[in-house]
Amino acid sequence: MTSALRVISSMATKALLADLVALHAQASPGSAVSVESVGGVDAAKRVQAGEAFDVVALASNAIDKLIAEGHVLAGSRVDLVHSGVAVAVRAGAARPDISNEAALKAAVLAARTLGYSTGPSGVQLAKLFERWGIAEQIADRIVTAPPGVPVGALVAQGAVELGFQQLSELMNLEGITLLGPLPPEVQITTTFSAGIAATSTRPEAVRELLGFLASPATAEAKRRNGMDPA
Repeated sequence: MTSALRVISSMATKALLADLVALHAQASPGSAVSVESVGGVDAAKRVQAGEAFDVVALASNAIDKLIAEGHVLAGSRVDLVHSGVAVAVRAGAARPDISNEAALKAAVLAARTLGYSTGPSGVQLAKLFERWGIAEQIADRIVTAPPGVPVGALVAQGAVELGFQQLSELMNLEGITLLGPLPPEVQITTTFSAGIAATSTRPEAVRELLGFLASPATAEAKRRNGMDPA
């Protein structure tokens, strides 16, 4: 039996890829795909270190960097989903208004602790706080989730009062209340993409897999996981 294609991804697409791989198995009996999901920063480091994978699935800018470095094959990037950021509080806690930019800013200023990830959404949130002119004011309240640890888990534990992360990572966690997505005027959208790892010995099989992952057959699963098809 042919060995499984090995995929490494960030945590943001963990549940999504599990669903998509199951759909692919139905569409292509006999094919096998193994997905390992870790913090995006750690995933990129492992690929850069030369660990053998067939597919790398990360934020599009991270994939582009890996292509530039020769770790992902040029021309192989396939955009999979667009993913927005949502906000959560601990289950049973007060639900601040985040319906517009002004309300969100007020909620951020009122929160005793704030949490976001080390991924692309966290970088953009930090820039938003700088644009608002409150970065220094709230600096000592920021709790950065360790790579691979969902911000929602810190919210559920009470370590973070107001948590920000990809909707896909917050929507199925217990112990939190999802307030909703960021207001449209400040929404942070990350495109997650996949490409063929330079270490892959089965590039054609990977191309077939990537074609399926980007196909219309996967659209419903992507929306079910809180993302929009790319």
